[in-house]
Amino acid sequence: MSQPPPPPPPEDAPFAEGPAVGQDEWVARYGERRAARSGRLGVVERRFQAVPWWAWLVLFTGIVALLPLGFESGYVRRVAFDTVLYMLLALGLNIVVGWGGLLDLGYVAFYGVGAYSYALLASDKFGVHVPTIVLVPGIVAIGAVAGLLVGLPSRRLVGDYLAIVTLFFLQIFLTITTNGDQLFGHDITGGPNGILRVDPFSFFGHELPVQHEGIFSVAYLYVALGIFVVVHAALHFVNNSRTGRAWRSLREDPLAAEVMGMPVNWLKLMSFAFGASIAALTGTIFVSLNSSAFPLTFSFPLLITIYVMVILGGQGSQAGVVLGAILISVLLELLRDPEDARPLLYVILGLGVLATFRLSPRLAVVAGGTVGFGFAAHAIAAAIDHSWVEGTAGGWAADWVIVPATLAEWVPPVSYIGLIVLVLGLSLVRGWVRVAALIPTLYLASFVWENVMLPKPEPTRFIVLGVILVALMIVRPNGLLGERRVEIL
Repeated sequence: MSQPPPPPPPEDAPFAEGPAVGQDEWVARYGERRAARSGRLGVVERRFQAVPWWAWLVLFTGIVALLPLGFESGYVRRVAFDTVLYMLLALGLNIVVGWGGLLDLGYVAFYGVGAYSYALLASDKFGVHVPTIVLVPGIVAIGAVAGLLVGLPSRRLVGDYLAIVTLFFLQIFLTITTNGDQLFGHDITGGPNGILRVDPFSFFGHELPVQHEGIFSVAYLYVALGIFVVVHAALHFVNNSRTGRAWRSLREDPLAAEVMGMPVNWLKLMSFAFGASIAALTGTIFVSLNSSAFPLTFSFPLLITIYVMVILGGQGSQAGVVLGAILISVLLELLRDPEDARPLLYVILGLGVLATFRLSPRLAVVAGGTVGFGFAAHAIAAAIDHSWVEGTAGGWAADWVIVPATLAEWVPPVSYIGLIVLVLGLSLVRGWVRVAALIPTLYLASFVWENVMLPKPEPTRFIVLGVILVALMIVRPNGLLGERRVEIL
């Protein structure tokens, strides 16, 4: 008598021990990775994932729309508007880099193409004032065509070679706009002085107000937010379509995608066109609000900032790049004012130490040792020469960090080098030796922050971005919400 077949495994059965035929290792271990996230954190993560994407979009949009009601400051409203522009730019770059897997270093030029196209066709420069409802869609098409033309070399170039070509396109754009006041004997772009008196958005004969009673008008914020919602929703459907899946296949392995019959060259061109059109659209919003377009606005530092947003949030994830844009935009604003930026380092260091040691005896040793080391160093410095502690420091840091009234020229380079040496030394030691070495390292970081970095906020902004990005890539290489890359083992 034959044995009855075994019952099917329950839905909550553990993952398979190995991959099946035709299934790679990464896919086979999905259940293992999901099961590894246990406890309350795992429950919270699964609850968040169960919420539909459109519900998160509606909630986020509602919070941003209500922001002007809680903050009457024009500065806060302008920061919110700039953040929305950053989110749009990050979404566009994510198409090329996160989905297509192409290294595009000329992305900001498409942003400038949109801005200058709008400025030339809706300003007093040539006396042309094309209606907004006609001009903006036309500029989106211009951006897509520019993306197709720049993407043509991508059919045969990958990696560093493609990056060089796209970076050359950005340099060409900057050269033309900077020297466009003498282009073939005619003033086209206004040169370094740019294009002024650009028309604001107007719909059905009504101009969108830029200011209201001397304060930034929320009308532009709501228009930019509405455009963001449309772009985000459209990209979500594109990402879940056959084109989106083909882009991800192209990103993982272009050769395998081509063998499977996918039009690899056309997919590359499409990713450039989609990303460029979104950048050009964002450029129209930006220039219509500012009423002017200048070449230096679209320079290399802006490109690095947008790349940091995408990498920090997570390449390939729409929610991730939006989160990265918000974090970087807010962080850059906090670092403008030393008084706002001062607590930032201590919060970051505290969270880093807490995440490293958690609630262990070593946490108490590091925290107590660092505080005691600081007060002792401050007292010794004051006893030797009181001018060593007469510098400006805010709050409790004035009694803890040594801030001289006059900083000698040799102090910044020596303190920088010393901090780098201590950080590198931490990677070479283990156990309690590392705990002991961490105490002077944290204090020296505070000294450099108060004496060297805060007095120069502009370079400090980008140094902090670089440090945060390096630290995150060590802890979480895929970014905050980035997609796992397929690794066939």
